[in-house]
Amino acid sequence: MITLNVHHESEERLEYELEVIARWEKDQRDLWFWEKIGRIPFALLDRVTPRKVHEWIGQALDELGSYIQTGGQYLINDDTVLNHLSTEAKISPTSLRLEDVSELVPLSAMNQTSDKLKQARVQLATLQGATTGVGGIFTLAIDIPFLLGLSLKAAQEMALAYGYDPREKKERIFIVQCLQFASSDYVGKQSILKSLSVFHEGSPERETLSQIQGWREVIATYRDNFGWKKLFQLIPIAGILFGAWINKSTVEEVSETAQMLYKKRRVLDRLQAIRESTLS
Repeated sequence: MITLNVHHESEERLEYELEVIARWEKDQRDLWFWEKIGRIPFALLDRVTPRKVHEWIGQALDELGSYIQTGGQYLINDDTVLNHLSTEAKISPTSLRLEDVSELVPLSAMNQTSDKLKQARVQLATLQGATTGVGGIFTLAIDIPFLLGLSLKAAQEMALAYGYDPREKKERIFIVQCLQFASSDYVGKQSILKSLSVFHEGSPERETLSQIQGWREVIATYRDNFGWKKLFQLIPIAGILFGAWINKSTVEEVSETAQMLYKKRRVLDRLQAIRESTLS
């Protein structure tokens, strides 16, 4: 018999965590100069990229686009994350279900789990970026969908680490917005933060067309940010180094964004539970 308890942390501790998240949100800066002009080399090199490569990339991105509706092939299993949480929280793996995470697992264990998962995904992205950097421009047919898929999986792991189920459509929408945040300029980041701050108040089925459009914006931004990568992959050694760096930084930023925003939701949920129990 499992005894659930939401009072793992004091209200003061949760308020401190909110302050940390608020400082992170305030520190979010604009895109780097090279990211803003990344469209220029992409537009130029686009003209000399074989049509077959475009078809491969387009097909892969179309498959990724189905994620927001059904989860597609990128919907992950929760067993690995639950095992990590069980280890950190010193709970029997057979006793922990996803629906119990929100009340059974302390925030410290959630943070430790998300840190480990983030590190593993970043290492994988770095290795993949270096590997595809060897093959030149044609390996982008593999690299772009791989990086998008890895970003989605990393964000889903952050959701699971804080007790949210990415099998729910509203969480897939939230994850897409996390990807948008990670690839947006300063104005875009502030707009998304404002939207996410009231995310729980809306319907998960709302504004379907806007959600799909948001997904298209993510795909377009990812594609355009590969402009410089295409350029550097024409030089083998530069392609290896730059491929490793851009994949690492992309997945790291997506993971951190999802980690902080999901942590914020969990902290707010627990604060509300504490205050409601105090009133009652």
